[in-house]
Amino acid sequence: MTLRLAIALVLTLLMAQAGPAQALTITDQRGVTVRFAQSPQRIVSLLPSLTESICALGQCQRLVGVDRYSNHPDSIARLPRLGGGLDPSIEAVVALRPDVVLLSISSRASERLEALGLKVVALELKTHADVRRVLQTLGQLLEVPATEPERLWREIQDGVDAAARSLPPAARGLRVYFEVSRGPYGAGEVSFIGETLTRLGAKNVIPAELGPFPRLNPEFVVRADPDLIMIGNRSMQARAPYPGWDQMRAVRGQRLCVYGVEDSDVVVRPGPRMAEAARIMARCMAEKLALPESVGPASAPNRERP
Repeated sequence: MTLRLAIALVLTLLMAQAGPAQALTITDQRGVTVRFAQSPQRIVSLLPSLTESICALGQCQRLVGVDRYSNHPDSIARLPRLGGGLDPSIEAVVALRPDVVLLSISSRASERLEALGLKVVALELKTHADVRRVLQTLGQLLEVPATEPERLWREIQDGVDAAARSLPPAARGLRVYFEVSRGPYGAGEVSFIGETLTRLGAKNVIPAELGPFPRLNPEFVVRADPDLIMIGNRSMQARAPYPGWDQMRAVRGQRLCVYGVEDSDVVVRPGPRMAEAARIMARCMAEKLALPESVGPASAPNRERP
């Protein structure tokens, strides 16, 4: 037997032992298992945080379409816009012939897309733990090295910790209300925004039992009377004219941070830019603490939880 024949025989035996290539299997946050013959090369993302996560994992080039709110990074600017994440244009999505559509578990489009034969992976990001889990899931889907999602997660965590260290001791215990959108809808203690505020040493006035992003009665916030108000405001309205808000200490003392479009996109999106979000919130806390006659947490009277 020649050496060349021997090598060929060994390779044949090894391939036989290995068996056929394993299909890629992903279980999404609905508990639905989705199988792929190979890692998807044509991806539609219908959630900005998922779009940003794919790009942060170095796979922007696989995106063929995104929702109307996906605007980061700049490299996706020319991609087709497919409508809102909850109610996208089904026809436009199908026309792109994607290997997979990534969307929120709350999207109404999942069943229609699946009925048309498209593969759908539904994910949700409400907490820090969700962000880490989604990065791992995307890493598996994209078949990037397993170290990449964890590296990205460590960078996020290190950035949040650095933002917390940048704050003066007086910021600890600062009672904060964060409004995500008109309603008002607030960011609760158990949301990713609330968890970041906790890491910064702040006290969220929306307790955990109300959930991640509850719709509140404006009177709730008035009675909570926070030391500081943050508003994620893409509409650029100065602030919502809710009844009684002018009586709150934070409003009277101008301890409001109303984030414009760019900063708002950062602070209300769970994903790779959460460290940047922490820096934005920490800067607000530090600047408003420096205002004259600031009423800090140490001098604020005790109040029962609303």
